Amino acid sequence: MTPSATDGERRASALFEGVVGQERAVAALEAAVRSPVHAYLFVGEPGSGARMAARSFAAALLCPYKGCGSCDSCRRALAGTHPDLVTVERTGAAIDVDDARRLGALALRRPLEATRQVLILGDVHLAERAAPALLKTLEEPPATTAFILLADEVSSDLATIASRCVEIPFPPVRTETIAAWLVERGTDPARARLVADGAGGSMERARLLAEDPGFADRLSLWRSIPSRLDGHGAVAGALAREVLAATDRALAPLRLEHERELAALEAEVKAMGERGLPGRKDVLDRQHREERRWRTDELRTGLGVLARAYRDRLVDAVVTSAATATDHARPIRPDEAKGCEAAVTLVSDAARALRRNANETLLCEALFVRLGRLGG
Repeated sequence: MTPSATDGERRASALFEGVVGQERAVAALEAAVRSPVHAYLFVGEPGSGARMAARSFAAALLCPYKGCGSCDSCRRALAGTHPDLVTVERTGAAIDVDDARRLGALALRRPLEATRQVLILGDVHLAERAAPALLKTLEEPPATTAFILLADEVSSDLATIASRCVEIPFPPVRTETIAAWLVERGTDPARARLVADGAGGSMERARLLAEDPGFADRLSLWRSIPSRLDGHGAVAGALAREVLAATDRALAPLRLEHERELAALEAEVKAMGERGLPGRKDVLDRQHREERRWRTDELRTGLGVLARAYRDRLVDAVVTSAATATDHARPIRPDEAKGCEAAVTLVSDAARALRRNANETLLCEALFVRLGRLGG
């Protein structure tokens, strides 16, 4: 039986089942399907569910029943094969003017099947140089084109672009939500909590870490660093090499998933009689960017564990000092407390530097040398 429009509105939530922990965003998008505007800006870090929600929202916009979740249009949109759904990825380190012009040219196309087409543009936070060209496209939108822009954050340089869109925030998913989701999928509760703590609010990261047997060992490695530093550069260098080698190993689950994705795409193309995968380079470039981002997230997770280790040392020292004060035991020295506080600051600064594409080896070596000199 063909779904009615009323059925589509009632069942629209089925399209967003994969978007976990973003109830407010999903509610806003389900309401928007009834009377959509020309442009939306989804703001959230990778793994927050923004990209998955974009595909689901696009499916609802293309669905003749306003998002039934079961018709052929919905299925093809979710699979990324609907002819009126186009995802535009940057071709370089940032979105350049040519990328923005390509989006503008695509926006002028007529829909092939649906009453509108949907264009998804990722990494808009990297569009500072292309902002004027992108703004021109958004200010003169064809009536049959809807835009979904994805950004990690919105800087002041992109405020004008944001003002032309309905902004939908996707905050990091709560640790408790991630842990509960993992338990529902069969993960042991203790491991689920450990993984959720290290996921940084990212559902995608949590999903892969749950299947990573080396994750707990990497956390233990980072926690051991304060007790292993002795102020010598050779020790700091050896530790830097050790954590970076562990970070390399952490990429294994993502690389395996990328191999599976590429194999599935190639099999699909072969089944259609094509000899090669169109856009193969674009797929590989995107996967490389994802691996680079994953590596950075892994290091930032480790640095977070390291900062927590220094905070715990400070708390333990204060508690022990207070508990033994009546026994005339040595209280914690001011320089010891300051050393732990300074260590936390150094680690936090290093985590911020990673976002600016700092050299990982030099960053870790310099950090460990400074931490070793602090003692702790």
